[in-house]
Amino acid sequence: SLSTRHCPWKMNQLPPKSPVASPVSESTNSRGEALDNLSMDSFWLEVENIKQSTEAEQEECSLADVKTQEEGDAEAEWLQDAGLSELLGDPDKDRDKLVLLSTLTRTQAAAVQRRLDTYSRSRRRRNKQPVRDVRDIFGVTAPQDTAAEKEESSPDPLWHNLRTSNTQRKTQDYSCTVRSPGKEEVFNMDVAYSEQAAVLLKGSFLPESRKLKDGNALTRFKIPKGRLGVTRIGDLSAQDMKKIPTLALIELTALCDVLGFELKRNKAAKLKTTEKRLFGVPLNTLLENDQKLLPNTKVPLLLQALLSCLEKRGLETEGILRVSGSQTRIKSLEQKLERDFYSGLFCWDEVHQNDVSGLLKRFIRELPAPLLTAEYLPAFAAVQDIPDLKQRLQALNLLILILPESNRNTLKALLEFLSKVVARENNNKMNLWNVSTVMAPNLFMHKGLPNKIPEGKEKQLAEGAADVVRMMIHYQDLLWTVSSFLVAQVRKLNESSSKRYQFCDKRIKNLLRKIHADKDKVEKNQGEPSKIVKVHASLLLKDSLEVHLNNATRVADVLRQFQKNLCQNGWNIVNTVNLLKCNNSMECTNLLLYEVGGNIGEHCLDPDTYLLDLYHINPHAEWIIKQNPSYPRMF
Repeated sequence: SLSTRHCPWKMNQLPPKSPVASPVSESTNSRGEALDNLSMDSFWLEVENIKQSTEAEQEECSLADVKTQEEGDAEAEWLQDAGLSELLGDPDKDRDKLVLLSTLTRTQAAAVQRRLDTYSRSRRRRNKQPVRDVRDIFGVTAPQDTAAEKEESSPDPLWHNLRTSNTQRKTQDYSCTVRSPGKEEVFNMDVAYSEQAAVLLKGSFLPESRKLKDGNALTRFKIPKGRLGVTRIGDLSAQDMKKIPTLALIELTALCDVLGFELKRNKAAKLKTTEKRLFGVPLNTLLENDQKLLPNTKVPLLLQALLSCLEKRGLETEGILRVSGSQTRIKSLEQKLERDFYSGLFCWDEVHQNDVSGLLKRFIRELPAPLLTAEYLPAFAAVQDIPDLKQRLQALNLLILILPESNRNTLKALLEFLSKVVARENNNKMNLWNVSTVMAPNLFMHKGLPNKIPEGKEKQLAEGAADVVRMMIHYQDLLWTVSSFLVAQVRKLNESSSKRYQFCDKRIKNLLRKIHADKDKVEKNQGEPSKIVKVHASLLLKDSLEVHLNNATRVADVLRQFQKNLCQNGWNIVNTVNLLKCNNSMECTNLLLYEVGGNIGEHCLDPDTYLLDLYHINPHAEWIIKQNPSYPRMF
């Protein structure tokens, strides 16, 4: 029995094996009950396999947990990561970066305020020089009460929710799982998630008792396309994407505050150097080496090779990922790959598919820092504690946006492969839950995080980790979307930065008032019913396309008009090689329209974007038609 086995992950004692194991705690009305027909056997078998593969190396791992920091330290780190480190020091230093504050929603501003209050209290207790009062930043003119006093006296539901969150969590239903299994629900990305949650708090959650038995019963969500369309990761320029993680961190923190959950984060891991070239090498180092061979590589070449091999010959293999290959062969293959991979001498045709899946999992485990990052692995694990499915997905969406680009791209490549495995379930006998339970230990247990797990929590953490992996696989298209409210905040940041406000006034609230006043002036000029604009296609044509915009003109309409003119009017084509004809028509050219400049760097537009609305939001941008790059835009 597994209950008598101990492994080097400081997991005290593994829960006993059972033919039907609930994937979450004992609560009768919890997600545990909702998943009561799903077994955790694959998870514990995978843990045992990992133990055997590392026994000789005497390495220790644990499920992700977080160390307690002194009061104020975590808040200081958070403010730095949120791009607000200037609030901790000299108020006259780098003040132009504080325009970030002008883009925040009410709940986001409250999250910043709480952390500044906590940091200020900790500084006073340590008899250090006090930091700036938060009232100078947000323009509050209340009496000089302390944050603690405000917390005791304020009727604000957000503060009340923070105070009562611990008692609430003990009685909360683990999951208001599925409202309507198999039915489609709206996933709103126009309004900040934390603002949505604050509104819901004023009402009450309806009890949910429907059972989830497999991936087919999971709720389907649809992102309603507003007038500006949907923005996917990869649609924004690198310059604008650099702004997204800090905004996503602030929003995630605000969401957790509203829900009454602590956002758990670890300190960044110190990476050890290694003499290897493939396994145990940091992602960034791998990509730097790969890009010398193949520029613009976004996913490590070794991982691409492993996934390609499995896709060609392993998707139909029964028990792929679950059935372990030979540890001796896997170790030998690792050594051969280290020696021969970059020279092109390694032959994949002779490798058993279960050994390849073992190499894949070993590659993920051997990364010096977890693929989900050391800092945010506890936060990914804590997503299981959020009771509502939609809010769990909101948190996951923000966490994925926070990940470094290399981690996010690598994770996406892995999840796309795992989806293909699940799609062949009839042949390989690996359904969504099987795949999730096998992969969860490889993503959530890491030798670089040797913190002890409180006794009795191993089962809950394991089951929750598997459920988080299941959500990432099943909802990956939704999770790899940049919310409209975040794109709007990026636009505000770019607008504010381009104005270069003078910081001669000591009170930042006056600056923020001027920024919003200027924004209101722009919004007053947004009433034009139609507009004639020029669309450029400099890489394809010497001419530009003149387009008459009205309230019904979409990106797809402009691209169709462009294709029609190419065929009928004999425009002066610059590069005919890039224009691919299909049955003597241009319908298969796969052209894209980009918004460039103004309050955005570069933005690949959704075909359903209404262009007059976009023009009103960004009148100074250029619109340029380009061919869809052959490499997937998601990477």
